[in-house]
Amino acid sequence: MEQAAPATATGRSAALALLALAAASFGIGTTEFVIMGLLPEMAADLGVGIPKAGLLVSGYALSVTFGSPLVAAALSRLDRRRALLVLVALFILGNVLCALAPDYRLLMLARIVTALCHGAFFGLGAVVAADLVPPHRKASAIAIMFTGLTLANVLGVPFGTALGHAYGWRATFWAVVGIGFVAAAALVAWLPRDLARDGGSLLSEMRALRRTQVVLAMLLSVLASASLFSVFTYVAPLLAATAGAGPSVITGVLLLFGVGLTLGNGLGGRLGDWRLMPSVIGLGLALAGVLLALVPASAALVPATALIGLWGILAFALVAPLQMRVLTAADGARNLASTVNQGAFNLGNAIGAWLGGVAITAGVPYGHLPAIGAVLALAVAGVGVVAHRLDR
Repeated sequence: MEQAAPATATGRSAALALLALAAASFGIGTTEFVIMGLLPEMAADLGVGIPKAGLLVSGYALSVTFGSPLVAAALSRLDRRRALLVLVALFILGNVLCALAPDYRLLMLARIVTALCHGAFFGLGAVVAADLVPPHRKASAIAIMFTGLTLANVLGVPFGTALGHAYGWRATFWAVVGIGFVAAAALVAWLPRDLARDGGSLLSEMRALRRTQVVLAMLLSVLASASLFSVFTYVAPLLAATAGAGPSVITGVLLLFGVGLTLGNGLGGRLGDWRLMPSVIGLGLALAGVLLALVPASAALVPATALIGLWGILAFALVAPLQMRVLTAADGARNLASTVNQGAFNLGNAIGAWLGGVAITAGVPYGHLPAIGAVLALAVAGVGVVAHRLDR
């Protein structure tokens, strides 16, 4: 069992602590996604092809999926405040190594080191965020922390990409190091000092992961991410092939999508606090409807753009409720379960991108990819119904 959580923080102290967590998530999100806009420059500088440079993205995701639970287990004896500070220090170290890496091999190792903090930080941070506020605001608190991740797509990635184009890709990683130091200072100053730590053994936490409701909650995370990335991975060629969109238009649509993610994050927090599983089921059905509508609408830029913005809202509205669902189902093992759930999200990313690639290789038109995402969204609703009925 976990030790009792400290008393809920006051309004101002809780807000500052959540801001510190959001600042760290902004840095982590920026370093994860900015590399996609810098791949050509990095490939040329390191003397490798773009496909090989693209493996830096895959290496990061796999490190999150399989490495983060090991990091969480290693930090399980620390109180949550110290553990979060260790993870931010690891984040700073990893980005320093990225900026200094002289060749591709060492850059890959640096990316793997950086990714080790990703899942553990978001997993542990979600637990801390939920403990800072009253029960009726827990999902909203988790959403506030994840706001940093959504803003990384809207602000961090475009500015980081522009910085890398102007001064070289290493400058972007040095800038992220600076964000890491700011986030670390905020965490030191604003995180409560009486955060609880887990009192149970690692073995008991691992046993808790086998509970049916925990497994179903993580399956929901995999399916939701797979639905998103089966389409989002290929959204640029989809818009170019079906709607004839040029690079500048695609950039604008992606910016709108990022704004949708930010809006959806806040919406998801409110829905999760209102009615958790009915909201998950409803969002899955709504996502399926929007993605099915995108199949014919993708041929025209205006309706496609509108639906992509709505898709971004609904897709990220699922994140906070799903993270909250894992915390609820895994009582007594929240640190490890919350971290493993971050791996589930990343596993879904990889599965979704793979499914979309398989479909394209098989000759499925880009404009039909949203149908795959719709099927996966319907699966989210279906699994949600099963989990909700088991609650009764």
